[in-house]
Amino acid sequence: QVQLVESGGGLVQAGGSLRLSCAASGSIFSIRTMGWYRAAPGNQRELVASITRDISTNYADSAKGRFTISRDNAKNTVTLQMNSLKPEDTGVYFCNADIFALGGGGFKGYWGQGTQVTVSS
Repeated sequence: QVQLVESGGGLVQAGGSLRLSCAASGSIFSIRTMGWYRAAPGNQRELVASITRDISTNYADSAKGRFTISRDNAKNTVTLQMNSLKPEDTGVYFCNADIFALGGGGFKGYWGQGTQVTVSS
């Protein structure tokens, strides 16, 4: 059984910073891309940033220059450092990972439970 557990959300004023972390646990053979998605109120979940196993990164335009995604392949963790936060960054942030679980029959997408980020103006 594979689990993704996020931490680090909270309430911050505009211009502040938050650091989100996600740890994958369970019977994991390999992890490909890991990423963070945001679900803003009334909107669909959208990609914020992603990172491949060989540390190739991709950012939404809104995140470029302010957010940094990183991962630790040995610990199966992914982190999103968010700086210069804006009210429009508010939403529930979900961790996502393509994981090959032992006995799982190939790579599958897994989601964390989400962590709330609220940026006040």
